[in-house]
Amino acid sequence: MTDIHEGQTHTALGDVAARTLANATKTVPMLSTITPRWLVHLLQWKPLEAGIYRVNKVKNEAGLNVDCSSLDEKILPQTFVDYEEWGREYRLNAVNTVLDVHTRISDLYSSPHNQIHEQLRLTIETIKERQESELINNAEYGLLNNVAPGFRVQSRTGAPTPDDMDELISRVWKEPAFFLAHPQAIAAFGRECTRRGVPPAIVTLFGSQFLTWRGLPLIPSDKVKVINGKSNILLLRTGESRQGVVGLYQPNLTGELSMGLSVRFMGINHKAIASYLISLYCSLAVLTDDALGVLENIDVDKYYDYK
Repeated sequence: MTDIHEGQTHTALGDVAARTLANATKTVPMLSTITPRWLVHLLQWKPLEAGIYRVNKVKNEAGLNVDCSSLDEKILPQTFVDYEEWGREYRLNAVNTVLDVHTRISDLYSSPHNQIHEQLRLTIETIKERQESELINNAEYGLLNNVAPGFRVQSRTGAPTPDDMDELISRVWKEPAFFLAHPQAIAAFGRECTRRGVPPAIVTLFGSQFLTWRGLPLIPSDKVKVINGKSNILLLRTGESRQGVVGLYQPNLTGELSMGLSVRFMGINHKAIASYLISLYCSLAVLTDDALGVLENIDVDKYYDYK
């Protein structure tokens, strides 16, 4: 086959010219920060009436008296259940932003993909990513900041070993639901298991595969931060009926698109820019201390040579 050199003429239509008549198939905009957000899927969510959730507790739980009766006629113990006078109240947190779209852009450039729809989609995805981060890291209601002192476990060697995970399970032993950790922390635990010859079993949830330990899935989230090679592994019990961890949201919002999320059109200004208010209202409550534990300050960068 002879190459066409400079000065030679084509004998057939070339690629560059042909593309002037061709339509490229275009994808919707991709956003690399989008994650599966498994935590939001696995939590049980409680709708609130007015944005406030009060957790009431048993004040004299260690002083309740009961008796296993024998055949004699001894006097039965008397008791009553007292309550804390005012339980902790959780208020919904708002994740907000205002999306601006020029009407000229949406009018002229909305084929094959609607510009307003794609702008809203990507903004909503970003807000939901922030929601998951707040559920884990928020200073007031985030999981990592609501672990009771007696449920914080330290690794014996620095790395997350099977023994450390068992110790965590021994703290949150009443119907634990799942571990939550950064993917690097899960990989570090997998290396420790491989080193000991006890590879974790695999379970399929939501069409995806997860490592497990003692039957509990290790759910990955990049919102559990890795700082200077250190991270944490959480263990949760979920659900109000189990006195576990529950997500909170506000139902029946104006312009509601999904759970706790609303989009409202704010109008068009004198520069022909249309504005949309996007709001997501959520929070999280830990109903009892033993519903949440954490394996703290684990090393995620420890590797081994296998021979």
